[in-house]
Amino acid sequence: MKKNLIKKYNSKVKLYNYYNKKYFNDNNSEISDAEYDILKKEILDLEKDYNFLKNINSPSKKVGFKPSKNFKKVNHKVPMLSLANAFSEQDLLNFEKKIINFLSEKKNFVITYSAEPKIDGISASLIYKKGNFEMGLSRGDGKQGEDITENLKTIGDIPKKIEFEDFPNEIDIRGEVFIQNSDFENLKNKFANPRNAASGSLRQKNPNDTKNIPLKFIAYTFGFEKNLMVTTQTEYLKKLSKWGFKTNPLNKQITGVKNLLKNYNEVEKKRASLDFDIDGIVYKINNFSLQKRLGNVANAPRWAVAHKFSSNKAISVIIDIEIQIGRTGALTPVAKIKPINIGGVIVSNATLHNEDEIERKDIRIGDTVTVERAGDVIPHILSVDVSKRSNESLKFKFPSKCPSCGSKTIKEFNKVTKKIDAVRRCSSNGYFCNKIAIEKLKHFVSKEAFNIDGFGKKIVELFWKLKLIKFPQDIFKLDYDKIEKLEGWGKLSVENLKYSINQKKNISLDRFIFALGIRHIGLENAKLLSKYFTSYLNFQSLYKKKNYEDLLNIDGIGETQVSSIRDFFLNKENLKVLNDLGKVLFIKNVTNKRNEGLLNNKSFLVTGKLTGISRAEVKSLIEENSGSSVSSVTNKLNYLIVGEKPTKRKVEKAEELKIKILNQDEFLKMLNKTG
Repeated sequence: MKKNLIKKYNSKVKLYNYYNKKYFNDNNSEISDAEYDILKKEILDLEKDYNFLKNINSPSKKVGFKPSKNFKKVNHKVPMLSLANAFSEQDLLNFEKKIINFLSEKKNFVITYSAEPKIDGISASLIYKKGNFEMGLSRGDGKQGEDITENLKTIGDIPKKIEFEDFPNEIDIRGEVFIQNSDFENLKNKFANPRNAASGSLRQKNPNDTKNIPLKFIAYTFGFEKNLMVTTQTEYLKKLSKWGFKTNPLNKQITGVKNLLKNYNEVEKKRASLDFDIDGIVYKINNFSLQKRLGNVANAPRWAVAHKFSSNKAISVIIDIEIQIGRTGALTPVAKIKPINIGGVIVSNATLHNEDEIERKDIRIGDTVTVERAGDVIPHILSVDVSKRSNESLKFKFPSKCPSCGSKTIKEFNKVTKKIDAVRRCSSNGYFCNKIAIEKLKHFVSKEAFNIDGFGKKIVELFWKLKLIKFPQDIFKLDYDKIEKLEGWGKLSVENLKYSINQKKNISLDRFIFALGIRHIGLENAKLLSKYFTSYLNFQSLYKKKNYEDLLNIDGIGETQVSSIRDFFLNKENLKVLNDLGKVLFIKNVTNKRNEGLLNNKSFLVTGKLTGISRAEVKSLIEENSGSSVSSVTNKLNYLIVGEKPTKRKVEKAEELKIKILNQDEFLKMLNKTG
């Protein structure tokens, strides 16, 4: 028990430091802020519950990450500490209770706070002597930072010389370097979010590169000081403004936890209208003498706490509602929202699911809404704040005709559920509707289908726009001379594309059937059909024999699938695609394999990114060797194959169930293949 706890704890600390390095040193946040906070809390909770757990790299022992070798290292005269987090009213009540107990005050002791919205940027320390800005440091590991003076000097918000008589002889002014959301629009193709953009820009080796980036600075505290004549944080913030520094316009002086919560809710509602990202509110004891008495605990001050916003929710405004059309003709409404940071991810789109969802929640263009993003789930609209709705607001009307081809949109009757489907669809079949055709082509080249290297969704859209492809068979008779003349293409890239396409002319029957994009026929159903038909010719002849009802004899194929297959073969365009593909492809027949493969009766699941091999190829290798692929971690799973950036919960679940965990090389060795 103890040994397993230590192992679990150390693995979490190791993971925490890996993410720290990526965040502080490599300007790359591999997980969301919410996931980072959860991991940190798990480590601290384990230490709290088991006092034998200790690690010098624990978040209770260190801040940030060691400074980069690219810059000169300088010791902070006063450490740059991190902050404890609060997530609920109870956390705030506990925070205040601990302060009162430490100060030996009575329960009715009134505490005044400075409430300051926490900007999601990069901490910086500005050292002034006799009014001159002499040195600027990054946070680093809290004790030692990087000398980034020349880069900080390029920021217009940072005064280079201050001539006020009440400005201290020497002071270390601290604040946050960030990029406004409006400025980030021009950088979003290079960085994942404004925070990463600020970090990467601030740590350029050449200050002239930094100068071209619209960095901003907001001041909020100090480290060491000489002759600073203020007694409260509120007074200090006013001085900063007077001296020429920008401070957060939403800073407030507040008394009582109830009022802190009221302000928290008000600020959270304003997040969508701000031009900078905030991920919570920092509460500081306003009185400096009380701050001094309270001091610090480990690597955080006792007198301050960061009240984080919900890790998966935020408030925004719907700018527009667009209708997207999928491969099966489904019309999906998508809300285009004012970009908002949810758990470290910039969200600008949210699914509205279907027409019924819009009507049920009465969602309209211009509405102020709460957007939720949980884990890998697509962001969606949780609720509407009707009180902020304009009097001129109109109900959203779902289109009765397809926005792409003009065909009538319909809601089908589901024979199985005996209900009308919630999803409205374009009534056209085959490739008549352009939007459906494009999505069908994307599906055709996808990893689970033909998996053509270098032929992704963007290439499909480009070639469609240039009228190089309209049907799947066009992919195998491309005009390569024309492609070679396109911007960004050349002889080598065209040769690579040609090679990739020719490589995929040999395909298994199951993947071929799946690639056709027949509604309700997923990869597993395609495998069942391929085993039944055994050859392309048998499958193709179905349109002549029309013995569709016989397919019901296949275990796993029901009326819904049979109906979809019938509709596919009744469409002339689909038949042409099927016949033309048969002329240019070699579609392998299915042979009944004996269960003698190296992976016989073994089940596998892949998590994370693999090197030099796709997940689809791994699944294919598993099945070729009589193994099976599953989609979740259960006690029936034999092996979990782990690549880079694996899903944390899958790994933990596998460890809990004592499932064998393999890396890529170990898996390939099972097949007698080298990595």
